[in-house]
Amino acid sequence: MTDKNRKKKYMLLSALSLLVFLLIWELVTDVLHIFSNLTLASPIQVVETFFYKLNHTAPDGGTIQAHMWASLKVALSGYALSLIVGIPLGIFMAWYRPVDFLARPIFDFVKAIPGLAWAPLMIVLMGIGFTSKAVTIFISGMVPCVLNAYSGIKQTKDVHLWVARTFGATRMQMLFKVAIPTALPMIMTGARVALGACWMSIVAAELIASSEGLGYMIQQCRGIFRPDVIIVGMLCIGALGSLITWLIGQVEKKIVKGRNHDA
Repeated sequence: MTDKNRKKKYMLLSALSLLVFLLIWELVTDVLHIFSNLTLASPIQVVETFFYKLNHTAPDGGTIQAHMWASLKVALSGYALSLIVGIPLGIFMAWYRPVDFLARPIFDFVKAIPGLAWAPLMIVLMGIGFTSKAVTIFISGMVPCVLNAYSGIKQTKDVHLWVARTFGATRMQMLFKVAIPTALPMIMTGARVALGACWMSIVAAELIASSEGLGYMIQQCRGIFRPDVIIVGMLCIGALGSLITWLIGQVEKKIVKGRNHDA
C-alpha cells in the first residue's frame, strides 16, 4: 500500500469514527432522551447555538468571536513572552555556568509550582484583567521553554565543539553556529509543550476570575445550566488550540531541516 493510499485510509477511518461518535451522541440525547437538554446538549443544538452566538451576546454578555479574541489575545501575549524570555534563559543557563548558578535556584522554585497555582496570586496582585492572566500564562509557558532549550544545548556533542574550536571559532560563534542549530529540535519541542501549557492556563485563569474569554463564557453558562454554550466553548478551545499547534508545526518545518514531521 502506497503512502498516499494509506493516508486516505486513515482519513476515512477518522471521518467514520467521528460520524459514529456524533450518531451515538445524537442517539442518547434527542432520540432516546437518556440525557436531558439541561444535562447534555445534542449535536444539532450545539450547532444551532454556535451560529446563534455569532450574532448574539446572550446569555453571557458576549459573542463567540469576542470571547475567542479575548482568549487568543491574552494567550498569545503570554506565550510570546514565554518564548522571548524562556528560550534565551535556557540557552544561557546551559552555556554559561555563572548564569546557571544564578538562575537555577529561582527557576527550580518556579518549576516546582504548577502554572495554574499562580493564577489566584496574580489576580490578587494585579486584579481581574489582561495583565494578571498574561503573567500566569507567561510563567506556565516559560518552564518548558527553559527546560527544552537547556537540554538541547547540553546535548551538543563535544566533538562538534572541538572541531569548531580547532578551526578558530570563538565561544560565541560556537554557541550560535554549532550549539543552537543542534538544539533547535529540542527548542521547537519546548515551544510546542509551552503552547499547550499556556492554552490550559488561560482557560483556567478565565474560569477562576475574568470578565471575558472562552473560560469565562463556560463558567457563566455552567451556573445557568446551558450545556450547549459550554460545549460550544469547549469546541472553540479545542479548535483554536489545534490551529495554533498546526501553525507552530509549519514554522518548525521551515526552521528545523531534515526532521520527520509526519510522525
